[in-house]
Amino acid sequence: MSPEEYLKKYGNPDTFPQDRKRLEQGEPVQYIVGNVDFCGNVINVNPSVLIPRFETEELVSRTIHYLKKFHLENGSLVDIGTGSGCIAITIKKELPNLEVDAVDISKEALEVAMENAKRNNVKITFFHGNLLEPLKKRYSCIISNPPYIGEQEEVEEIVKNNEPSYALFAADDGFYYYEEILRNALVYLEEHYLIAFEIGMNQKERLTKIANQYFPDSRIWFEQDLSEKDRYLFIQK
Repeated sequence: MSPEEYLKKYGNPDTFPQDRKRLEQGEPVQYIVGNVDFCGNVINVNPSVLIPRFETEELVSRTIHYLKKFHLENGSLVDIGTGSGCIAITIKKELPNLEVDAVDISKEALEVAMENAKRNNVKITFFHGNLLEPLKKRYSCIISNPPYIGEQEEVEEIVKNNEPSYALFAADDGFYYYEEILRNALVYLEEHYLIAFEIGMNQKERLTKIANQYFPDSRIWFEQDLSEKDRYLFIQK
């Protein structure tokens, strides 16, 4: 579906001429419409948060599968860098007995996430702060789709000009947030746990070293997206 077809289908007919002009000027159609479908849930979006991608739907689907497989569905989960809240909300709806928290450094993003939790009728505890810092307990699962684009990498103009840069780019060639989370994660994990990350398609080799450094006694594996690109990292014990 083209952006204009998307706008016709999901947008407001009364403002279509103005909205079409915004589209022509390079604004993402999802921001114009004001929401997206994520795993069958309506998620509000605006320029304070990233537009959820299909790859992240796959991260959520696989994580739900593993939470069930490893009998963690009645435990607790924290979503680091929650943005719109799409990950936390979808998992909570699928696993209602799971206690779900979410963290973001952006107050504006948290406002969107809280609106989305209310819209989707789920109870999630939100924390404002940097990565794991505001957390005070241990979790069965840490999940994150952190910023992972290197600061010198090229991105599409429509993305660079509209979506929040702090949610896209990371220092250390895109690895900064992975290392920060993994370096400190054990303090926040239960005895049996799952870590789930979305990753950049060319990051597997270095992330293997980082994961083995901090989790030498855990099972570590990567999975590919539907385009057969390495896009997910899981760590389990």
